[in-house]
Amino acid sequence: MCSSSSSCTNSPLPSTSAAVLQLSILSKHKSFTRDEEYYFEDGSCVLLVDDVLFNVHRSILSKDSSSFGTMFSLPQGDNEAEGRSDDNPIVLRGDTPDEFRHFLWALYALPPELQVATSPSANLGHLIDIARVSNKYSFKTLETWVLDAIQDYVNRKPSPILNSYAYIAPEVEAPPKAATQQETTDQLTRLIRLAQLCQHERLLTTMIGLLRQLMSVSVQYAYLAMTLSDELDLRTLRGAAYLEVMQKATVVKKLTVDVTRPPAPTPALANASSSSIVQSTASLASTDGVVEGTLDSSGRLIITRTQQLKLLAGYYRLTTTWEKLRMTPLHFDHSHSCGATWHQQGCTQSWLEFWKEKTRSDSVMNHGLADVLGRLKLVQKDYDRWGSATYMHHDCRMNAKKAIGDVIKRVEEALPDYFSEPGDFTED
Repeated sequence: MCSSSSSCTNSPLPSTSAAVLQLSILSKHKSFTRDEEYYFEDGSCVLLVDDVLFNVHRSILSKDSSSFGTMFSLPQGDNEAEGRSDDNPIVLRGDTPDEFRHFLWALYALPPELQVATSPSANLGHLIDIARVSNKYSFKTLETWVLDAIQDYVNRKPSPILNSYAYIAPEVEAPPKAATQQETTDQLTRLIRLAQLCQHERLLTTMIGLLRQLMSVSVQYAYLAMTLSDELDLRTLRGAAYLEVMQKATVVKKLTVDVTRPPAPTPALANASSSSIVQSTASLASTDGVVEGTLDSSGRLIITRTQQLKLLAGYYRLTTTWEKLRMTPLHFDHSHSCGATWHQQGCTQSWLEFWKEKTRSDSVMNHGLADVLGRLKLVQKDYDRWGSATYMHHDCRMNAKKAIGDVIKRVEEALPDYFSEPGDFTED
């Protein structure tokens, strides 16, 4: 359909020569069936999706400044126009017949029928298909409408996404039928990828929030968050996901064990008080037959080698950060009145003694070595309880409290960087 190769470079639709060649090759091996619902006798454009033929109307496909409208407007030259017959259809790649059928439903549906998409009985899978195909072929108005419908769907109470055995909010009644964890995982994956693909920030923020809730109750959801954050470069999710896996899971990278070699030493990620240990399969039973993101027969989470390296790097960086914080009390500016009405040296000494005592207390040390945020937040609580029972000026106490809050915020913001690959961190 394109007059030159340059005009088709970024189009999801095929060029004439490529489509004809593909069809001629396929026709020798299989026959195509006409779709029962969207093969109209008065249709003006035949499309081939996988092995199913659709015959729809060019006027419908040309709506909304779509890619189809652009393609139909291009000069045909001496070539026979594609899409005029079953023998020369427009071949669409990357879609399934079901996905395209759901998309066509949205194009042809009447207003009363469209109301189903915004009702509690909406089929989320169909809505996702409509959004993805609309995005692919640049139906912007339809894409916006269906993404808003999805946003409304996932925001319902009780949440249809959190409707699984792994998570039921205490303030809502259990739903009558719970989804399996795999079904919930599939929905989360499709929705987060869709929101990122369509750059729909509201939906993406909503889905990340839902996944972070699930992370706290199942390490496999934390693995999903870890994987998606790497795949889609979701900085707001990466640090929290890796930290959750590091603190709560015993993990092992999936490798085939070579019994002809002696076992390698097991690299531990945690001290005796931490529950997170990364182990090498070289010294363990084989993990063949298990899938990454699942638990093996010993209850260990299977991860990739890259993920293991990031966890090890994060553990090292976080423990190093804590040692620096513990050895060097946080700096704060003394108030002007402190020097005039108080003994500033005594104010400083009181703060140093508090920091030294609390950062070495049993309650703080009971947190894992790499749990910098947990330790800092406990110090923050101790400081609030410390109150006025200290030889510090009131304004200085407020400044010190702010310093603790600021360092917690800086660690939280930098958490994704702690779990970057070795050598990528500025302090490596």
